Amino acid sequence: QVQLVESGGGVVQPGGSLRLSCAASGFTLHYYGVGWFRQAPGKEREGVSCITRSGGNTYYADSVKGRFTISRDDVKNTAYLHITSLKSEDTAVYYCAIPTDDITWSLDASDYHLWGQGTQVTVSS
Repeated sequence: QVQLVESGGGVVQPGGSLRLSCAASGFTLHYYGVGWFRQAPGKEREGVSCITRSGGNTYYADSVKGRFTISRDDVKNTAYLHITSLKSEDTAVYYCAIPTDDITWSLDASDYHLWGQGTQVTVSS
């Protein structure tokens, strides 16, 4: 079964850190770029970061630049999002996704066709 499964979310205090994982199954992640998105209650889904299939290029939304780091381990068929210096406005459900074949990189959710179920990140004191 082709799927993505996110994990690693939780409740964390402001200034804290988490590492989110995106495990792929049913296909080889090596051949695809990976994007991370988030959606807060009442807001549209926002692209936060993506990494190309080679891992050679990474991209970040301005709101997370310098605080979030995307990476991948193709041996483990898994991508990661390390999030640090968390703020209350980072509270959201975080999703990983695979873009359509013709997309090299994108932070636009409409360019992605395979999504995980999401993992909740709550920043609260």
